[in-house]
Amino acid sequence: MRKLIVAGNWKMNMTLQDGIKLAAEVNEFFKKNPTEVEVIIAPSYIHLPDVGRSLSSISLSAQNSASESAGAFTGEVSAEMIKSTGAQYVILGHSERRTYYGEDDNLLRRKIILVLEQGLKPIFCCGEILAEREAGNHFNVVKNQVETSLFDLSADELDNVVIAYEPVWAIGTGVTASPDQAQEMHAYIREIIRAKFEETAAENMTILYGGSCKPSNARELFKNPDVDGGLIGGAALKADDFIAIIQSF
Repeated sequence: MRKLIVAGNWKMNMTLQDGIKLAAEVNEFFKKNPTEVEVIIAPSYIHLPDVGRSLSSISLSAQNSASESAGAFTGEVSAEMIKSTGAQYVILGHSERRTYYGEDDNLLRRKIILVLEQGLKPIFCCGEILAEREAGNHFNVVKNQVETSLFDLSADELDNVVIAYEPVWAIGTGVTASPDQAQEMHAYIREIIRAKFEETAAENMTILYGGSCKPSNARELFKNPDVDGGLIGGAALKADDFIAIIQSF
C-alpha cells in the first residue's frame, strides 16, 4: 500500500525565527491529531538543523542537493551534509531549479544517486511548460524526464523515491491542473514505472501533485486514485492552510 504524503516547500521564504514558529505549530497540531498522511516540510538549507529540532511528528526535507559528494564547490551543500542535519528527504528537479539554474535530467540522475547513497529519499519533480502542453507534447516531456533520471535505478532504489508531478504552468500562477488532468498524468507516470519496473514498483510509487494546490481544491485533487498527496508551495507558508490541505484526505 503506497504512502500518502503532503510536503511543504518553503522555497526562499521564512526567517529562522518565523520558520521555527511555523514548524512548531504544524508539528504540535499533528502531535495532538495524528494522521495517516506523512507530513514533510522543506525549509532553507541553513535552517534545517534548527527547524528539525522543532519536529517530532512530521518529517524534514532539503530543497536541493549538490551534484558532487564533496570538494572545492563553494556554496554547494552535499547529500552527506543534509543527512547530518537529521533530514530524511531531498526535493530534486523542481522546475525553478531547472529553469533558473539550468539543471537537466542527466544532472538530476547524479544527484538522485548521491542522495540515495546517503539513505535519503528524493522527491523527484517532473512536469511540462505551458507551450509543451498546448502542443500536445506533455506526455513525452514527462516520460523523458522520468526515464532519464530514474531508469538507471534498481527496483530497490526506486522504492525510496517519491515522484512529484508539477505542471510548470500551474506553479505559483494560481492556475491549477483540473482533477482530471492531474489524474491523467499521474496514471501515465505510473504506467511508465510499470513498464520498466513492473507491477509492485508502480503500485508502491507515491506520486504527488504540485501546482497551486490549496485548501479549496485539495480534496478534489486528492480523491483521484493515482494522486497520493501534494508538494505544496505558497499554501505551506500558513499553518492553517497547510493543515487544511493535509486534512483534505
